[in-house]
Amino acid sequence: MTDPQQKRIVAAARGWIGTAYRHQASCRGAGTDCLGLLRGVWREVLGSEPEVPPAYSMDWSEPARDEALWAAAQRHLRAKPLEQEAPGDVLLFRMRNGAVAKHLGLAGQVGPQATFIHAYSGHSVVESPLSAPWRRRIVARFTFPEERF
Repeated sequence: MTDPQQKRIVAAARGWIGTAYRHQASCRGAGTDCLGLLRGVWREVLGSEPEVPPAYSMDWSEPARDEALWAAAQRHLRAKPLEQEAPGDVLLFRMRNGAVAKHLGLAGQVGPQATFIHAYSGHSVVESPLSAPWRRRIVARFTFPEERF
């Protein structure tokens, strides 16, 4: 990914800060969940979304043990090693040991003061410190595909 694209991703994600949490929504200023935030940033940076997500419950696919969010990320994003941090990376989190991965965020800044931008149930879109407890939950890291012209 190019540095200008990384900057556009982070700037787009920060533009969603303060948007209320709304399950299955993806409308900046009105409501979004973590997937909706990623979808909205995709639209702002790359254009139309590559697929429309099906309706999903708040537990995602936990009862079926299906890593649906991870599989979708693998279809449309480029996987990268966890230790290769860059601003604009898409972070996939497993919220509990043994549970499916069902939370997403975008790296805001990396290094000692690392942050990530995410829509968090019960909150709005926020930029949070990527603290040790959050870091331990990261199971995959992705980048957006290159911009399409």
